[in-house]
Amino acid sequence: MPIRRILHGLIVVAAACAAAGAAGAAELKVLTAGAFKPVVAALAPVFEGQTGHTVRIENDTAGALARRIGNGEAFDVVVLTPAAMELLEQAGRVARGSSVRLARVAIGVAVKQGAPLPAIGSESDFRQALLAARAVAYIDPAAGGSSGIYLTQLFQRMGIAAQIAPKAVLVPGGLVAQRLVSGEADLALHQISEILAVPGVTLVGPIPAVVQNYTVYAGGLAATSADLPAARAFLELLAGERAKTVLKDKGMEAP
Repeated sequence: MPIRRILHGLIVVAAACAAAGAAGAAELKVLTAGAFKPVVAALAPVFEGQTGHTVRIENDTAGALARRIGNGEAFDVVVLTPAAMELLEQAGRVARGSSVRLARVAIGVAVKQGAPLPAIGSESDFRQALLAARAVAYIDPAAGGSSGIYLTQLFQRMGIAAQIAPKAVLVPGGLVAQRLVSGEADLALHQISEILAVPGVTLVGPIPAVVQNYTVYAGGLAATSADLPAARAFLELLAGERAKTVLKDKGMEAP
């Protein structure tokens, strides 16, 4: 058989294999609440390298994601709070029985890198740090962010809501600690995983244990995912042993 014909045959076979591989590869749309995004972003390349699938990540506040899904937005995997996940299961948007708890994260306090670190070890210290700050940044509770909702209630319980209100820098979503870098605030309160994701800021530490509130995150599968086996495999990675090291590195812990 002429060499040219052999080479042509090999090229055709290679092209066919490549096409078959591309046809079998899924593109997963993963919706994640903001605090868990660093974990998803760290594990997505691992999953892509192992499977050949691709992962497209979109993040928002838990409340906003719940509304988007409730309004019919398509997705494959979602990471939300357990309460929001349960409501979406009841609505038939998340596959029943697919939800698994992935992590929990504490609320922390941050300042701009190089700024003095306020004392926050006790509730009294924390209260004084809040009152002494020029501007305090945290997630706008109206946006549906779990930490912002909790902090608003906490300030009321501590009796300082009136003092915090005029100097509150309410962030609609994303990385609250960026307001420290921009100079809009000199104290930021957010989930620790979100603080660690911002260059140029310093994590002072978690808020005191007596007023701490952990946000728990759970993952679930879309009831109508077009790539259910691939979506299930990615969720298993998020819930597996490999994820535990990533959780610790990103300021989170196993649930």
